[in-house]
Amino acid sequence: MLVTADKKLASIGEGPAGRIQAELIGRGKETNEEVYSLTRVVISDCTDYNPEGMIQKLNAGIALLGGWERFVSPGMKVLLKVNLIGPKAPETAAITHPEFVRALVRILKGLGCQVWIGDSSGGAIAGVAPTARSFKVSGLEQMAREEGALIKNFDREGVVEVVPRSGLGGKMYIARPMFDADFVINLPKFKTHSAGVFTGAVKNLYGCIPGLRKAEYHRLAPDPRDFGAVLADIHQAVNVGLHIMDGVTAMQGEGPTAGTVYPAGKLLMSADPLALDTVAVAMLGLEIEDIPILHSARASGLGEASLQNIEIAGDYTVPPRLKGFKLPKRLRNIKPRTYRFVIKVIDFLKARPRVNLKACRHCNMCVESCPVQAIDRKTKAIDYGLCIECMCCHELCEHKAVELRRDNRFLDFLGRIRKRA
Repeated sequence: MLVTADKKLASIGEGPAGRIQAELIGRGKETNEEVYSLTRVVISDCTDYNPEGMIQKLNAGIALLGGWERFVSPGMKVLLKVNLIGPKAPETAAITHPEFVRALVRILKGLGCQVWIGDSSGGAIAGVAPTARSFKVSGLEQMAREEGALIKNFDREGVVEVVPRSGLGGKMYIARPMFDADFVINLPKFKTHSAGVFTGAVKNLYGCIPGLRKAEYHRLAPDPRDFGAVLADIHQAVNVGLHIMDGVTAMQGEGPTAGTVYPAGKLLMSADPLALDTVAVAMLGLEIEDIPILHSARASGLGEASLQNIEIAGDYTVPPRLKGFKLPKRLRNIKPRTYRFVIKVIDFLKARPRVNLKACRHCNMCVESCPVQAIDRKTKAIDYGLCIECMCCHELCEHKAVELRRDNRFLDFLGRIRKRA
């Protein structure tokens, strides 16, 4: 439902999304026209990465959010903040697909904008973040060259110092292109997360922390709720005005890198990152309460987290369920009603990372990416007295050699009983 400027002005929140919404409402008030609701999420069917087909889908979806002219104008520098977790090929569903980004580049350049593509990958090899290699392996670098976009490697672009609202860790340093751009569009990938259950629009801005500084925040905020506060700090510090999720192919199972491809065939669009994630997790049969890192986003007022207050538009009026989609193993054999209980007692589950030496290539990505240095460089043994179970080693291993194994035999037994029932 579209709402008038006068009605919406009384209900918008603070933060970047609220500031953008207020500006759009101001325009609508001046022209006496209706404006889109901040809590609108558009879901479009899109089964392949043909750029021309995606351009049509994206343009139609953005029209339901008020049209491109409400977000960008000729001459703007527009930054596309992709998900480039590591040197992964597009077909793995671990990264934002380059053809999806190509479609957006063509749209924005057609609108007279200068387009930047930026991110910082996770992990390190020999003390260096693999972002440069990630841009090559992903195909994003070649695509940018073909389409006339500029690559912004956040590890090389400098930082801006901000003071996080949560106070966690003192000063925070965020990649400078996030501030130099006139407008930022967040392009998350639809993925599960072995530690956090789901990763989407809210989590994707973690890539705004350059290089090895990411590990420091994992060390400072091992609890998912504290880590969620870090994510909220980033969102509140930068000015991201639009979020478009690549769900043409999604990652299921042991995401964000070691899972398998699921053909979700969806694009999700919203000006509200939390509303978008709320809808995405509903497509998995979950709620925000099931995703610990999103609790802090809701508490910080980043957006709308109640599905009943979110209008679904596009090809659907309610979030479509993704049939057969596999959650991380630690939740797979648990009834949906007990998800959040299980997450609250996650220590009881004890799904811990272990290095499979048969699959290990000894690149030491896991060793150098561990924020508490809990992994032995030679033997790859993990000191669980130091381990904070952030799962960075599992998340960043390029060879799927870090496995998550459940130590609690009682829960293994219950899982087997559940399968037989």
